[in-house]
Amino acid sequence: LYVCFGSLCEFAESQLLEIALGLESSNICFIWVIKSDAFLLLDKDFEERVKDRGLIIKGWAPQVLILNHPAVGGFMTHCGWNSVLESVSSGVPMITWPLFAEQFYNENFVLTHWKIGVGVGVESGLAWGEEEKIGVLVRRDRVEKVVYQFMINGGEEVEGMRKRARKLSELAKIAVSKGGSSYVNVGLLIDDLLNQKVERLSKKKETVDQFV
Repeated sequence: LYVCFGSLCEFAESQLLEIALGLESSNICFIWVIKSDAFLLLDKDFEERVKDRGLIIKGWAPQVLILNHPAVGGFMTHCGWNSVLESVSSGVPMITWPLFAEQFYNENFVLTHWKIGVGVGVESGLAWGEEEKIGVLVRRDRVEKVVYQFMINGGEEVEGMRKRARKLSELAKIAVSKGGSSYVNVGLLIDDLLNQKVERLSKKKETVDQFV
């Protein structure tokens, strides 16, 4: 399981501890990308306790490279659009934990429309600067249960998510290949920008010629 909540995420210390203990209790292998200052809030011996099956990355991580590794079977994400697209293009189903803004809409795409993930059950977002006041939104037992069922004991339901995620990955690769919809649309955008530049230069030349 790859766990990352983006570069803007700020959890309360109490919530960070619940995430850590939930991951530990689930007994699954995981990679957790966490801010360096947030890592200091965890139990001092947490990293030592999970060292045989958990890798803690403090700071930046090569997310696309990690998601494309065949050993990665799930992504616990804040549902930022970039992360969602990277997970889809990699064919990796998600455990959704939206935090604020459009992330709740993105979660809806993942859970309801694409059906390639499960939610931890967050119903309200965080407010910047008030994380400690909000405190714990998801308890360790919920983290443990969702992670274990998703990664180990999901049965046909989760296997269906994995198949749909792989199918979406294939479609995403087709879209960015030559002749695909994204490939064509980016080409049209470039052409439009170049045409606008030519028009501006032409108008500028006409204006200059009037005063010569």
